[in-house]
Amino acid sequence: MVFLIIASLYFSRWAFAVIFLAVTVLGLWEFYTVSTTDDCKPQRWTGTILGTVWYIFIAAVSLLINAGAGLMFGFVFLPLLFIPFIFELYRKKEKPLLNVAVTVMGIIYVALPLSLLNAMNFPDHGNIFTHFPAFLLGYFIITWIYDTGAYLVGKNFGRHKFFERISPKKTWEGTLGGVVVAFIATYGLFLLSHGISLIDWYALMFMVIFFGTFGDLVESLFKRSLNLKDSGTILPGHGGILDRFDTIFLSATFVFLYFNFRILLLL
Repeated sequence: MVFLIIASLYFSRWAFAVIFLAVTVLGLWEFYTVSTTDDCKPQRWTGTILGTVWYIFIAAVSLLINAGAGLMFGFVFLPLLFIPFIFELYRKKEKPLLNVAVTVMGIIYVALPLSLLNAMNFPDHGNIFTHFPAFLLGYFIITWIYDTGAYLVGKNFGRHKFFERISPKKTWEGTLGGVVVAFIATYGLFLLSHGISLIDWYALMFMVIFFGTFGDLVESLFKRSLNLKDSGTILPGHGGILDRFDTIFLSATFVFLYFNFRILLLL
C-alpha cells in the first residue's frame, strides 16, 4: 500500500484517485458490516453506493477543474445524505433512528475525508505550495512514521497507559516516541522540499499527531463497543481497512482545511 500510494502521487493523480476509490468502497462496506448488530441495521448498500458516488464526484471535479470546485460541487451532493431517511420508511426495521444515523455516519466518516485527499493532489498552486503533492506525500509519510514509531517504542518501553479505557496497549512512552521520530522526519521533509516553510511542515505534523491520535482512539472506541479486535481481515496480520486508515479518517479534513486556508491568505 505504501508503494502504491507513493508511486501514484509521483506518476498519476488518477491512479491515486482509483486507489482510494477502492479504499473508500472497501472501507464503507467494512464499516456497515461491523456496525450491523441485533440492535442496529444500517442500510449497507445504500450507504456504500452513496458514499462511493460522493467520492467519485468530488475526486473527478477536483482533478478535472480544481480543488475549490470539487469541494463546492461536493456540497451539491449533501442532499444525498437525506436519502437514507426516506429509504428507512420502507424497511420496517426496529430502531430506525439508529439505522439512519449509522448509515449517514459511514459516509461522513469514510467517504468525505478520503475524497478530500484528491482535492490536495495538485502540482502547482502558483505560490509556496508549488510542490503541493509533496505536502500530501509528507502527510502520509509523517502518519506512517508516527504510527510506526509509537508502536515500536510503546511495545518495547511502554509502561504508563495513555487511554486504558479505550486502547489498553497505547502508552505515553509510545506516543512520545512517535512524536520524536515524527519531529525528526518532518525536519527531513523540510530539508528535501523547496518553497515550503518549516512552520507549515510542523503545522502538518501537529495535525497528524493530534487528530491522528484521536482518530486511532475513536476507531478503537468503535471496536470496543462492538466487542471486536479488528475491523476486518482484508489485510492479513494488519486487520481491516478501518484499522489501517483510522488516523486519516479524522485528520485528512483538518489538513485539507488548513492548507486551503493558507493558500487563501497568500492570494
